[in-house]
Formats: sequence, C-alpha cells, structure tokens
Amino acid sequence: MLRFVDAAVTAPGAGEVSVKMAAIGVNFIETYQRSGVYTVPLPFFPGAEGAGHVVEVGQGVTQLRVGDLVATAEGNGAYAEYMTVEAAKLVRVPDGIDPVTAAAVPLQGFTAHYLIHNSYAVQPGDTVLTTAGAGGVGQILTQLLKRAGATVITTTSSEAKADIARAAGADHVLRYEQVPAAVRELTDGRGVNAVFDGVGRDTFDASLGSLARRGTMVLFGGASGQVPPFDLQRLNQLGSATITRPSLKDFLTSAQERAWRAGDVFGAVSDGSLRIDVGQRFELRHADQAHRFLESRASTGKVVLLP
Repeated sequence: MLRFVDAAVTAPGAGEVSVKMAAIGVNFIETYQRSGVYTVPLPFFPGAEGAGHVVEVGQGVTQLRVGDLVATAEGNGAYAEYMTVEAAKLVRVPDGIDPVTAAAVPLQGFTAHYLIHNSYAVQPGDTVLTTAGAGGVGQILTQLLKRAGATVITTTSSEAKADIARAAGADHVLRYEQVPAAVRELTDGRGVNAVFDGVGRDTFDASLGSLARRGTMVLFGGASGQVPPFDLQRLNQLGSATITRPSLKDFLTSAQERAWRAGDVFGAVSDGSLRIDVGQRFELRHADQAHRFLESRASTGKVVLLP
C-alpha cells in the first residue's frame, strides 16, 4: 500500500542539494517496488524522477545554485514535497521548459535515447516494432526513431490510442492480436530489424516472432508482467536473433553520458522537435490512484504527481 505521511526534510550533505519538487514522474518500476516484484527495504519512499527548484546546496556543489530548475531520473524518494539528491545526478532544465514537462522527460526520454543508441543502434532505413505506441516511452521512442530515419510499426489496444501513436509519427499502427502476422505482411515476410518491447509477458512471443534474421529483441519493461524463463535455443531457431534486457541505470554511468542524453533529449524538447505528452496528473497524496491508473493500462503519455 501507499500511505501519505509527514517526514523530516533531510539537509543536503557534501555533494548533495535539496530540491523543492514541482512535479514527480510516475513509472512502472514504482508499481513493481510497491507490489513486491522488486524487493526494497521497508518503509520505502518511492520515486526516482521529477523536477523542481534547488533550495539548498551542500558542501562542494558548484555546478548548481539556489533557484535553478533541475530534473532527474535518478533520485530517491521523489514522491515528496522535498528531495535531497546527489548534485551529479541532476541536470539543469533549459530555459523555456516548464517544470511539469521537465518532470516528464528524464526517465522516459533517457530510456528512449539509450534504447535506440545503445541497446540497438538504429540506422536509416531500419524497420522496427515498438509496443504501447500511445504510452509515454512509446510516443517519445517513435519520435526519436523517425528522426533517426527508421520506419516505425507500433501496437496499441484501441483506436483512440492508435490515433495518438499516429500523431507521434508511427508509420503503421496495429492491434496486439495482429502481431506477428501483420508485421510479416508489412515487411514482405522479412520481419523487423529490432523490437522495443516494454509490455513483457503478454507480447513477448509475438515480438520474437516479428524479428528478421539476426534481429534484436530489446525487452525493456514488463507492464503486463514478467517474462517467464526463456530457452536461449529459440534464438538460434529464430535466425540467430539477439535478446537484451537493459536497465536505465546502466546507461547513466558517468557525467559525460548523462550530459549527452540530457543534451539530446532536452535539446529536442527545446527546439520543438520532440513533443512531450503529459497525459494525467494526480495530487501527490493520491499516488495510490496514480498507480491503479497506470496498472490499468488506460494511460496515455506521462503520469505525474503534483505536490
């Protein structure tokens, strides 16, 4: 369960800053932590993503000042009015981006960035399949894939969500039950170069069946549940396919890498080439409602909490 409680505000230590949160991103990993899929020490204050203004800096912090609007995907306890976080894990938000939009960018934006640059290096002319094209990651991923020169096939569960996916730039939008047959038809039987699957258990087999020879399966989430044990021999049978199960923390390992991703993603938001869809907003005290809504798979775009 999630309970709204009073807690002391922690003063920043060396290398840390205190941030007054303006908006907090809600992500599936927090539902895993709450439900026990991922084990966490209890009591646990959830939340890794959000944006707000620096209100106090700790010893040794020189890159940030009181009043700066900052954002992070690497905080601890972001479901709060105030969060203390390592200064190195914050990025300064460019002028002109409002705090709610800024809170919706880091986790999903940085995830989409590492997926197409590192999990599978997308090349112009590639054809890829993504799941949940109307979701927060799905919309950002589609836009970045189109900028990279790929043809994007995506899946949604309704016509209303299909319209959202098309508006993000998807070339083809399918219902989940049409995969993989329709994917094969769209690619003249070849299949796709890569699949970016954040749904997990319910879509895994169809995603694998959509791959071209030597294709890459990138399983980056489990919105429908975790994928059961998998026989690696199937990759041989699928034409020497590759599979990877990445996590964002392994792609934010240095200041240089963090700055690269933040520069690309926030820069695209600033210049208008990347649109961020904040779909639903809940008061912080109603975080339980936000979790139920996210788990219902009715959400489109980003779900945020407002302190």
